[in-house]
Amino acid sequence: MRDSHPQALFDVLEESLAKTSNTLQTIQRNAKAILKLNRVVKSLLPAEIKPMCRVANYRNNIMVIEVANASWMTRLNYERTNLLSALRSSILPSLSSIDIRINPDLIRKSKQNSSLNKQSVNQRENRNQRQISTQTAEQLLRLAEKSPKGLKERFERLAALAGESTNATNRKG
Repeated sequence: MRDSHPQALFDVLEESLAKTSNTLQTIQRNAKAILKLNRVVKSLLPAEIKPMCRVANYRNNIMVIEVANASWMTRLNYERTNLLSALRSSILPSLSSIDIRINPDLIRKSKQNSSLNKQSVNQRENRNQRQISTQTAEQLLRLAEKSPKGLKERFERLAALAGESTNATNRKG
């Protein structure tokens, strides 16, 4: 049976936080170790395999690596002995084996990442291609003449985007 005497709320919460903190610290330590292991494994693998696999876990001296599909699993199986010996000699002397598993989410994530990268490149290119016409620049300069100082400077900077012809008119006024 539990203690039947009343306890201070602060003491109960402090004890609970200590237990939770210890568990969270363990999880965080394991996650950092797996990330470090993942970096080392990817540095040892050929370039074409790197985006299609990741270290998922390390438990009982067995490393679990996830791959995107069966073909990448076969390819990684060819690299298994080299990877095992390299890891044993560098950072994991206690490593007994490598378990390779298929995780189809990896291919979806790599496709999403590549499409996101393409979108961001396209957005950057579109931003660099933005231009305003000389007519718009002239209107901005006219508007800048009637505006307060801070707004005037912003309009003039926008007008400068039209090119050298508006910069010449900007210098005159």
